[in-house]
Amino acid sequence: MNERLRSLPSVDEVLARPAVRALAERVGRAAAKAAVRAAIAESRARLQSGDDLDDEPVPDARVLELGASEAKPRLRRVINATGVVLHTNLGRAPLHAEAVRRVAEIASGYSNLEIDLGTGRRGQRSAHLEPMLRELFGAEAAHVVNNCAGATMLALAALGRGGAAIVSRGELVEIGGGFRVPEILAQSGCRLIEVGTTNRTRAGDYAAALEANPGAMILRVHRSNFALVGFTEAPSMGELAALAREKKALLLHDLGSGALDAALGEFTAAQSLKEGADLVVVSGDKLLGGPQAGIMLGQREMVERCRKHPLSRALRADRMLLAALEATLRLYRDGRADELPALQALKASPSELRQRATRAALLLQEKGIACTVVESEGQVGGGSLPLRKLEGAGIALAGVPGPMLAALRAGDPPVIALVRDGRVVLDVRCVSDVAELADAVAQAAVRATAQKDDKLAVAAEGGPGPAQSTGDPLDLEV
Repeated sequence: MNERLRSLPSVDEVLARPAVRALAERVGRAAAKAAVRAAIAESRARLQSGDDLDDEPVPDARVLELGASEAKPRLRRVINATGVVLHTNLGRAPLHAEAVRRVAEIASGYSNLEIDLGTGRRGQRSAHLEPMLRELFGAEAAHVVNNCAGATMLALAALGRGGAAIVSRGELVEIGGGFRVPEILAQSGCRLIEVGTTNRTRAGDYAAALEANPGAMILRVHRSNFALVGFTEAPSMGELAALAREKKALLLHDLGSGALDAALGEFTAAQSLKEGADLVVVSGDKLLGGPQAGIMLGQREMVERCRKHPLSRALRADRMLLAALEATLRLYRDGRADELPALQALKASPSELRQRATRAALLLQEKGIACTVVESEGQVGGGSLPLRKLEGAGIALAGVPGPMLAALRAGDPPVIALVRDGRVVLDVRCVSDVAELADAVAQAAVRATAQKDDKLAVAAEGGPGPAQSTGDPLDLEV
């Protein structure tokens, strides 16, 4: 084995080949060198597993393939064919074209990020957005940080450190990436007091906890990606606000979704503030339809304490986030919120989606791809409206799902699809360009067929047969 491993060429030997030198000229020597090392590592692994290599143990073709991959950006645009509008793993809400333009404008040069153009003195980042946030949400004051979990952490650290927060056991949730409410409280320096049961918590439970723990705050947490149904009970925000006033306690609401339009079916920050919450924190990239952001809304004294806390600097929003959020808020202010891509996808009718799926299917059939138009059920995603099902349509592809899913993800642009009833389904709810989708699927079909042929050839020579996959196990957060 050692002798076979020593027979592998060195990195410099492979880099000296004409085809690989040409690759280095196209993609840069660093990317070419990384591709060579990866190709040699693959060959070494094959030898160690007992495989026989071809006459050329590190083929030029494989180096060129890996080099092309190395040259591509790691963070890439994908086609979302899952039917999940606010897909967390795919970046949640896409930005409106005006938000993209504003980001490019602000990012390409200098800006008045932290300078007051009127006085020439140092300014505050959130000051650019605060007037619109106050107007749209009905808040006394507002502050923006880089995400909603950070906003919650900041609020707890600034308003509750050294004290306690009372939380219903039915709201001790775990959000994406394994972050849990009790752990966030612990990191903020705020002690957790659990009240009620998983399914039923009454105002009296909070009152008893406040009696036993003077100075504690009440924390209400949005359940995000699940719902309690059946034999349940929970006090309204109005009831909690009245209790908080009576006991002279703070009421903090980690609301999450950030919807401005109550017609979407989510409880809004404006409603929470109107019913008496002292501070509400919401996300910018969920039902608001903007960039990732943590928006803090509420009483001026509470917001200022959060703004002045040292953690606020660690969580501060950058110029691109602020530019995108400002452009998004302007669309709401100007009555153009229906233009936001996420809201358009959410409100698309089943008949419109069937027509879109039919156009895509016809294009695919023209390219020789066997497919059928099927009904498809989408989701809102992003921890919003977990029980809401979105009636829509998609295209079902023939063939074994596993190889096709992998081929779709390997495309340019990659396509993220799903498996239903043993078939790959492309839900068109979040697909704006069906021609691009059809081209990507056709190219993926070629790759999947070539891969299948290669495996069959290996099997005919006595090697392992083709993989029989009925799906693609994914651990995705929607």
